[in-house]
Amino acid sequence: MTASAAAMQPIAVVTGLAFEARVAAGLGVVTICGSAARIAEQLANVVARGCRGIVSFGIAGGLSPDMRPGVCIVGRSVVTDTGRHSAHPEWSQRLLQLVPGALHADIAHSPVPISTAGHKLELARVTGAAIVDMESGLAARVASENRLPFAALRVVADPHDRALPPAAQIPLRHDGTPNMMAVMFSVMAQPGQIGSLIRVGRDTGRARAALTYNRKFIGSGFGFDEIAVIADESGEATPRF
Repeated sequence: MTASAAAMQPIAVVTGLAFEARVAAGLGVVTICGSAARIAEQLANVVARGCRGIVSFGIAGGLSPDMRPGVCIVGRSVVTDTGRHSAHPEWSQRLLQLVPGALHADIAHSPVPISTAGHKLELARVTGAAIVDMESGLAARVASENRLPFAALRVVADPHDRALPPAAQIPLRHDGTPNMMAVMFSVMAQPGQIGSLIRVGRDTGRARAALTYNRKFIGSGFGFDEIAVIADESGEATPRF
């Protein structure tokens, strides 16, 4: 493949929530959103068709006291239960340059929501990560398996000391949208969680606003177009790993 042909391939942006995918959308981007099974299926299809790199993008849970709602993290690596996946260093540095105030830190992957402050504390101790989400590990693994550059940009929603009420732990629909009927039934069954649910909503709103604000600095290729490339033996331009 020539350098010009490679440049026409999209960046695959992996999100869990439908609103994150809407924020991420843009020229040169294909968004992948929803449940773990849906992400795996869509990501396999995108990789098979050809993409230049994979980004994990969206909101996350804070694991340390300085991770307050609205703080933006560019991933240094993703820690899963099977190992650590490093992000592409030049791509990550470019994102740090583009996004005002972004911090560089490790991300923990969890297949389920981390719902209590105690669980967050333990995850931080075990992994050394600053934040946690449910998609970065999937994106990083596929990127590693296919020798594609990987990056992650996440904004903190719930802080390290905030427990998630039952209604906030209800799984999303397959397409990444909230299951509002199940949320309503949860609130009706346990009305005492309403105060906590309002606080979660405020945190998420702050994170969503920060995610939307930061997205405009990244550009059409999520910063990938501006990182260094090197020529391989065939003379084609390829991203440096």
